[in-house]
This record gives sequence, structure tokens and C-alpha cells, in this order.
Amino acid sequence: MQYDSPITDISRLMQIQKTALKKLGIETVMDLLYHFPTRYGDTSETRNISSLAKGDLAVVFGKISKLKTSKSFRTKIAMADAWIEDESGKIHCIWFNQPYLAKMTPEEAMVRIEGKVSERKQTGEIYFSNPKIEIINKLPIGVGESLFGKDGESHTLYPIYPESRGITSNWFYHKIMEIFRNGILDEIIDPIPKEILDKYNLPSLKTAFIWIHTPMRSEDSVSARKRFAFEEIFFIQIEKQIARKKYENNPTFIIDKNEKEMHEFIRRFPFQATEAQKRSIDTIIRDFKSGHAMSRLLEGDVGSGKTAVAASTAYAVSTTKPKDRKYGNLQVAYMCPTEILAMQHFESFIQYFAYLGIQIGLITGNGCRKFPSKINPKGWTDISRSQLLKWLENGEIPILIGTHALIQKSVKFKNLAYVIIDEQHRFGTKQRASLVQKDALGLARAPHLLSMTATPIPRTLALTIYGDLDLTLLDQMPHGRKAIITEIVSRDKRGETYEKIRKELVDGRQAYIICPRIDEPDPEKEMAVNAKSVKEEAKRLKKDIFQEYEIGILHSKMKPKDKDKVMLDFKAGKINILCATSVVEVGVNVENATVIVIEGGERFGLAQLHQLRGRVIRSNHQAYCYVFTDTMGEKTFDRLNALKTAKNGFELAEYDLKFRGGGELSGGKQWGVSDIAMEALRNIKMVEIARNEARVIIEEDMKLEKYPQIRENLKRRESEVRHWE
Repeated sequence: MQYDSPITDISRLMQIQKTALKKLGIETVMDLLYHFPTRYGDTSETRNISSLAKGDLAVVFGKISKLKTSKSFRTKIAMADAWIEDESGKIHCIWFNQPYLAKMTPEEAMVRIEGKVSERKQTGEIYFSNPKIEIINKLPIGVGESLFGKDGESHTLYPIYPESRGITSNWFYHKIMEIFRNGILDEIIDPIPKEILDKYNLPSLKTAFIWIHTPMRSEDSVSARKRFAFEEIFFIQIEKQIARKKYENNPTFIIDKNEKEMHEFIRRFPFQATEAQKRSIDTIIRDFKSGHAMSRLLEGDVGSGKTAVAASTAYAVSTTKPKDRKYGNLQVAYMCPTEILAMQHFESFIQYFAYLGIQIGLITGNGCRKFPSKINPKGWTDISRSQLLKWLENGEIPILIGTHALIQKSVKFKNLAYVIIDEQHRFGTKQRASLVQKDALGLARAPHLLSMTATPIPRTLALTIYGDLDLTLLDQMPHGRKAIITEIVSRDKRGETYEKIRKELVDGRQAYIICPRIDEPDPEKEMAVNAKSVKEEAKRLKKDIFQEYEIGILHSKMKPKDKDKVMLDFKAGKINILCATSVVEVGVNVENATVIVIEGGERFGLAQLHQLRGRVIRSNHQAYCYVFTDTMGEKTFDRLNALKTAKNGFELAEYDLKFRGGGELSGGKQWGVSDIAMEALRNIKMVEIARNEARVIIEEDMKLEKYPQIRENLKRRESEVRHWE
């Protein structure tokens, strides 16, 4: 048996078991070793057999006897059964679909049994159904001395594993014990350098496997989980630092814009720039001068002014000539997640750059535009795609805005020096490599990269998933922007709230109504989420509450063209109330919308609620957010009340991480980070240590020639990613 041996080498599997293991992502011995317990049973739960009753969840210790395999009378399911006896009595145990247990367990062995007590309807006899079983050498101290004698010992905690239909926790335990007995742990090479383990007092890989699967004390399991959490964060950071180093090592464009010119551009903003915006712009300009290709993440709440930062830094690039050339300017690409946002940013950039006469292009699936128009110097004109691409390749268009289509092979820049990416979480290493283009002399150059997000991300998660990017925060809102008034609304206060909304509508404002579902739940489905739906709520509001107002609907199942039309109608004021799902998180700016209602607020993470709320912080009008909930328990109220007290989205994201766990973060599961690594994200010190250690190693030895164990582990991780892709 080898570390990478398939599971079929150590166990004969039924088809249902193969399916279950595939669902859990387990194919090799290594995968099985990394399938960690979610919790542990404890001897403090121990009961005497005579005290058991139907429905009890209990742990008992005793001698096992009368082991046999058989098949159930009706269904012919293969099963094992036996009797367990302690000093107080005995109880029958049955294991369905696990006949191997009768062959693996010696007669008269001492065992630990944990499970639920069931009852036979015909006879009233109680029995354990599919309990977890562990063979023990000695009885734990203080348990059943009258039957087993006084020579007891402290017992290990019993691991409880994530299960899937066809595979039980008990199966995992026994297979992992088989691997341990096989001696494979002695052959494992630890991928983390010993000096790092010693420096931070982390257990070796062999010790960590033993402690996490068979801990003697809870402290052992905690130490093991800490080590494995560090391991995953460390290797994520190694991968990110290599990607960063490779990108930085490409020649890039040096952009040296003087302060006077930058100040003049910023002074023309239709609002006063915040100190946070000025700091962000200064930081990016310094990066432009460094000689290394910038890789930076700009994180800021909805409405904090990220577009103004993007425009200012784009100005510095688009007004700079390529080195040793007297004609043409460096170019900027601005990539947006949707066509409607691309059009919105195109219009915003026209406002910023109109006085300069700089050419700005727009490319979307619906066509291409260019500013300024020859006929109307203050407006834009539609142009053909071929004409736009020709001017772009000639270097005549310094700024191009569009969707991901603008980084396709057919789109060629002459001097692409700066790429701005808006809310593109999936824009990774491969996409970044595609930005490196050869200039007219055949020299590959990497543009500077700015990624922007309004998704509130805790610092630990940002340092991990964006480990190859420098982080800049926009933690101030524009001057004159009023704080949004947020209210948590229970069922009996709905009527009052609708009247408050009506007052805003009478004053000419608009409103969003956010629902968790698109359609009504199917009454035939037991697990269907019982929550408000966009379609039915829009009908109800029109019929019973806001008869005199135009109500539109927006959800993810609509065609992109239909979604864009609804949003444009809403922006134009043709729709007064927009009933939508959370699809509006990343949406067009509607300055006249001052009210947002969020139905089923308890179903959303705080970071997501905050981002939704940001839809109505687009002007200096007073904005209102009403979070409707029918579940007003103390925990729910405390969590939702944080919306009223937190200063910004970053604070709310940290609150979610602390009280709800990493998996509850907005999009937390999409980052490809395991559950055990998500636990580490509550520990900023651990994440920073892993990042620093990875950075030191890659700075010194990017090819990892001195660290073959790290190099081998990276190859394995890459092959796993390719396999699952």
C-alpha cells in the first residue's frame, strides 16, 4: 500500500460505497487520511446498558459475543449482529450493510459502542442500530470495574466522520485504523520544512494524523487541526507567491505622473475626494513607478468611490506616452462582470475624461461604441467591432471598457499597460498570464493589474484567496453621504413600514424589494425553502399594497437582455418598485432609489445584507433599509442588529466569520478553501505567519530547489485541481 494507492487496494467496495466516496472526493489512501472527523465522542457520555431506553444517544462499554452475519428476512440486506454485555445487562446490536464487522471483531473482545437506541415494534426489545464500534485493549478508568477488573486506562476520544449514503463514520474509522496498522505513516514525507514546524511548535505530519484520528486528549486533536489548517493556508500562499513572482518578473511599463497633473484631474471630480481615495491613488501611482508589474486588490463598500480611483489611475496611464516614442499613449482595459455595468462605467469615464478629449471605447455582446463622436464631440457614437479593434491595435484608443470579451485573442492592444477588473473573483493566474503581450519589438510586457471588489471580505480571507495581491482598503464614504437608516422589522410591524415606503414613493423616490426565492416553494418537496418569492411577492404588492405604482421583477433565470431592459427602465424611472433576488448585489447605480426591503433577512449573511443595502447609498438623499424577518429569536435579532451598529462592511464580515463560521461568508465556499482551512481564517496571526513564511521561501528560491518536499506537494495539488476540473 502506497500513499497514493487507490482505495480499492485496501478494501472491496460495493457500487453504493464507490458512489459515496466519489461524492466526498475520496479516491486514494491519502484522500482517506485527509478525511478528518467533524467531532469526537467522549467517555463522559458513558451509560450502563440497564439504563438505556428507546431514542437514547449513548456510549456503552462491554464484551461482545455471538457475532454472526445474516440477511434481513424481507429486504435481504446483508448485516452483522452481536450482543454487548456489561455488569448491568446486555443489549443486541445490528449493523445493516456492514457484514464485515462480524468478521473483523474477535469474539469476547472489549469494545466501545456509540449510537442510537431503537425499539422493535413487535416485541418492544431495544437494540443499537448501526452503532459505531471500537475494539479497546483496556476498559477506561472508572467504567465497569466489577465486570472487567481494576486495571483500566484513559480511553481515546472516538472520531465521528462526515458520512454519505452508503458509507458510515464507522467504516471510515476502521479503514483508517487499517492504514495505521499497515505502517504507511512511517513512509510519509512531511511537506512542511522541519524548521517551520519547530519554529511554531506544530506537530509532524505523522503525529498530526494520529492525533486527529485517534486523540487521547481533546488538546491533541486541537493541535492536529491547527497543523493541518496551517498546512493548507501555507500551500495556498506558496502557490500565490509563485504566481505573484512570475508576474512581477515580466518587464512592465513605468508610469511617472507628476503630482500637479494628478491633483488637477482629481480636483475636477463632481465631489470632494475622500482621504481614503487619495491614499489609494497615491499607493497605485507609487506602484506604477516601481518597475515591477503591480498586482493589487482595491476593496471598498458599495458607494465608497472605487470607480473614481480607477478613473484617476487610468488617467495617469492613458496620458503617458510609451518610452522612446513621441506619438500614441499607453492603454487601459477596464473589465466589468455585466454589459449593463460596462455601459455604466463607459458613461462615468466620459464624464471624467470629456475635457481632455481622450478616446474611450466600449465593447460588449450588443455592439461597440466610441467617445468622442466626430459629429458630436461631447457624445459617443456606435461603431463596428472591426473598426474598434483596428483603432485599438493601432493604439488610437487609450481606454477600452467592456466585459470579459475584451481579453479574448481577437482583441489586440498596442501598448496595454493597465488592466482594471471589477468584481471578477474568478480572474486567476491563467487569465492574468493571458494579459502579458508582446510589443512591436517582440518584448513581452505585463500590464499593471488592479482588481476591485465591493464584497466585504475579512482580512484573513483576503490575505489567503488574494495572497498574490497587495491589499488596499477604501474605508470612507464620500463627503455629504448620509448614513443609511436600518430597521429590523417583525411581522406585526409590516403595515407601518409599508406606509414609510409609500411616503418615499410619493416624494418621487424608488424602492427595491429583495426576496430569497424566484418561484413559490413546491408543496410536494419536504425540504423546500419556505420563503418569499419574487414573482408572487410582486403580484401581492401590486394587488394589495402599492396598486398605483409600477412594479418590475428581476431574477437570475431571466435572459441577460431582459435583465438589462428591466434595470434600464428602473434607472429611467419607468418602474417605481423593483422586486428582485440578490442578483442586484452587483448592479447599475440608481441614484433615485432610496429604499430597500430585504425579505427573510435571517437567510442572508451579514456581508451580503450589507452589500444589498449598498444599492441605495448612491446619492445624498436619506436612504432606508428595512430587513423583514419572521424569526425574531435572540440570536437572530443580535446578528441582524449588527447591521445597525457596524461602521462598515469589513466589520460585518469579521462578525460573520466570528459568529457563523467561514462557510457562512458571502461566497465563502466558492473560494476552494477546505473547512479546516476556513477555521484558520479566524486566526489572523496564523494566516500572516503562513504568508510571511511562504514569501521568504519564494523570494529566496522560486524554483524550490532547496525544498523538494514543497515542490512535490505542489505538483500533487496541481494534479488534483486538474482532475476535479
